[in-house]
Amino acid sequence: MSADLSLTGRKPPREASPLAWAVVTVAAIALWFVVYAQLAPFSQWLVAHLPVEPGSHLAEAVTFFIYDTPKVLMLLTLVVFAMGVVRSFFSAERTRALLAGKREGLGNIAAAGLGIVTPFCSCSAVPLFVGFVSAGVPLGVTFSFLIAAPMVNEVALGLLFALVGWKVALTYLAFGLAVAIVAGWVIGRLHLEGWLEDWVRNVRAAPVELPPNGMTLVDRIRAGLDAVRDIVGKVWMWIIAGIAAGAFIHGYVPADLLASIMGRDAWWSVPAAVLLGIPMYSNAAGIIPVVEALLAKGAALGTVLAFMMAVIALSLPEMIILRKVLSLKLIAVFVGVVGAGILAVGFLFNALFS
Repeated sequence: MSADLSLTGRKPPREASPLAWAVVTVAAIALWFVVYAQLAPFSQWLVAHLPVEPGSHLAEAVTFFIYDTPKVLMLLTLVVFAMGVVRSFFSAERTRALLAGKREGLGNIAAAGLGIVTPFCSCSAVPLFVGFVSAGVPLGVTFSFLIAAPMVNEVALGLLFALVGWKVALTYLAFGLAVAIVAGWVIGRLHLEGWLEDWVRNVRAAPVELPPNGMTLVDRIRAGLDAVRDIVGKVWMWIIAGIAAGAFIHGYVPADLLASIMGRDAWWSVPAAVLLGIPMYSNAAGIIPVVEALLAKGAALGTVLAFMMAVIALSLPEMIILRKVLSLKLIAVFVGVVGAGILAVGFLFNALFS
């Protein structure tokens, strides 16, 4: 009996060809655009058939929730799939190897740029930090990557582009990269390697070898699907919670109240938004609906984006995780330098988009 026959005497099922994978992927993306185009009329139709009074606060909140939930989840799925395919070219080992030996300045720019296409959550901060140190990556360059990865990632940019517009997304990209580059450079110039925890400083630098890159088209599509299962599967509850908070703000919080608290006329609104965002925990996908609702109520763009950047780049849970490798003094410097950059972004956005 042939070796490829199973115990039942039947041949194992043949795997679909790369062409079939490509055709199904293109068809699925086309279907995505068809369904996405129907979300607005469907949500209006559904709300019209619900027992809520038209024009009421509850109706506005429900409309926001029913429309934004599938919209944000669909946008997130498409962006994560696309960047999962892109990230198949940038493994953690490959990223470390690309940054190893890079000098400050150009190294900070390269690290921040790689942070856009290799977004790692705060859960990955500790192993990545140790891996970067062991690969000989300078401390400031490492911080540029760790700032850019959560703050200026493809999810934040894709959702901002779809929900707020390309001008805001492009400006956010420019200022976010500037914060990551400058903050990392400043930390590097301070030469604070002695403020690392002892066990991290004792890690021996070792050469990093690039893994073989023999992935096929099917492997890369599977990488995109794995990214969707992993990322969307972990954050969908946070997204719905964020949309629910955004729906409440959209329906019930008075516009004049938000404008007085987070408006550009109140100079203290930007630092207050940063202080409010630090204790919170969310990711870009979960906080975007809140950003959308705040902007719809008249909050200043710079103040809202400063709040968003503080939530995803200076969250308290991430600081707790980083405490395993950083001393309290180095964490304080990190928060101070990045916080100053976020404040500058907030004030500049309020000035530019007045």
